[in-house]
Amino acid sequence: MSNKAARVPPVGRRRVHGEGVDLAVYEQGDPARPTLLLVHGYPDTHAMWDEVAALLAERFHVVRYDVRGAGASSRPFGRKRYALDYLMSDMRAVLDATAPDRKVHLVGHDWGSIQGWEAACTMPDRFASFTSISGPCLDHVAHWMRRKLARPTPSNLRRAAGQAARSGYIYFFQTPLLPELLWLGGLTRLFTRALAVGEGVAPRPGHPARTMARDAAAGVGLYRANMVRRLRSPRDRRTDVPTQVIVPTRDLFVSPHLVGGLGGRVPELSLRPVPAGHWVPRSHPGLVARWITEHVTGVQGGPLTAAESRTLGRARVRPERRPFDGSLVVVTGAGSGIGRATALAFAGRGAEVVAADLDLETARRTAELAGPAARAFQVDVSDPTAMEDFAKAVLHEHGVPDVVVNNAGIGMAGSFFDHTADDWRKVLDVNLWGVIHGSRLFAAQMAERGQGGHIVNTASAAAFTPSRALPAYSTSKAAVLMLSECLRAELKGRGIGVSAICPGIVDTGITRTARFVGQDEAGQARSRDRAARAYARRGYGPERVAERIVAAVRDDRAVVPVTPEARLGRLASRAAPGALRLLARLGPG
Repeated sequence: MSNKAARVPPVGRRRVHGEGVDLAVYEQGDPARPTLLLVHGYPDTHAMWDEVAALLAERFHVVRYDVRGAGASSRPFGRKRYALDYLMSDMRAVLDATAPDRKVHLVGHDWGSIQGWEAACTMPDRFASFTSISGPCLDHVAHWMRRKLARPTPSNLRRAAGQAARSGYIYFFQTPLLPELLWLGGLTRLFTRALAVGEGVAPRPGHPARTMARDAAAGVGLYRANMVRRLRSPRDRRTDVPTQVIVPTRDLFVSPHLVGGLGGRVPELSLRPVPAGHWVPRSHPGLVARWITEHVTGVQGGPLTAAESRTLGRARVRPERRPFDGSLVVVTGAGSGIGRATALAFAGRGAEVVAADLDLETARRTAELAGPAARAFQVDVSDPTAMEDFAKAVLHEHGVPDVVVNNAGIGMAGSFFDHTADDWRKVLDVNLWGVIHGSRLFAAQMAERGQGGHIVNTASAAAFTPSRALPAYSTSKAAVLMLSECLRAELKGRGIGVSAICPGIVDTGITRTARFVGQDEAGQARSRDRAARAYARRGYGPERVAERIVAAVRDDRAVVPVTPEARLGRLASRAAPGALRLLARLGPG
């Protein structure tokens, strides 16, 4: 047995008498510590929580039980015996038996979360906090659906229809006998297969349970006893219990949009989106355990790290909340131009910004403009060791970034024959390898954290508009564009978005620092001056690019041509590439 397995607290079992049923109750951890009550959903048993419970039991007293009709608990006969009133009586019996003199921290998944909402709204004095996962308050769902249909905009109708489609199985469960016959006739095998293929949740001892066919057949009563009645006649449910809602964005049964309007009914509400499916406690147990621990610790006023405080702040729903409150955004090349404008745009929307640049003084100036939470770093993006040290420093001092903008770059122009091997190496080291280093190091942190994130790579319209005057620069930016497309394909499954930003002619400092190879110093100075005047006359500032970068993160856009000429070039590269090749021949010869 491994040391980790040896540290898992043992599981004790007892019987508790509920409302006409015997409930199988399971406990782990020290009873003197804060109690967490984990309630499973349909068609699961307490064993669905095994991985999460093992992690939590190191710090808490963890209580689970098989709800009526499931696992080792009794299976009452008749639809009405599965109504929420009976379920609340069962939960009170478990609370009285395991934590009679104190408030507990309630966690529910699926039907366990539906029960949790009912409990938090009807007996809030029993709970210190509530964590809801993939199980909305039925009354809130009814109110939400009515609001959408009362204002039938295309968006509202699309969202209402989407949730109705996700709930199709609920209508089927209202039919007599057929659902039970299907479960008892072998539907469990199909369910187990779908769980493995669709959610990446492989079967293991205890889940799905050996009793699943009987549990699922009995549990149909949950839908028949509660759904139609609550959806037809919803109550005005509210709670002051500090509530955290974990929102799997790929849930096939519960739309993420159902959290809309919830803040008006739950004053102390936090939302935690995660790129996962419905059975997130099985697919992401470490993440779920960590978020439960952070929520409970925050409610109790316990010590939190800076990263934990930031993520809790980001999750909290407030009327004055800004779109990137609590987010950590890293920007390279942040000392000027598009990098500085991007850092300020995110800071203005509530983000904590890390401004990195080769020139530390300009990075410090950006951090000063971004506010007291911003931090400046000096880093050479072309140096792999320096970038590794930078990524480790950000992780240690601030945590895992939510957004990384790989923006650092240099310009170079001139004939292909005038570009030396060192010229090519310099451009590719900064413009391409800098993006590779930033993407590789920070994407690994995001993937390990498991909460998703976003990477923005600054390419250029030169990536798809060839020019005889920009062979090295255009090549580096075309590589950034393709790298971004490849990364997007790989990282999408981990909830990490990737965007390639392709500005055209933007008035930034790059023209004043670009090299014009094949010219002496005086010629280069004249070329820089001409380019700077031309870009200034264009009148397109870096602030407008920064706004497009923020929008790309918000909307998860893949490729964003920014200026009109960039959008025209992108269209021409697809519709008339031959015309672009002819235009590429124009220029100094």
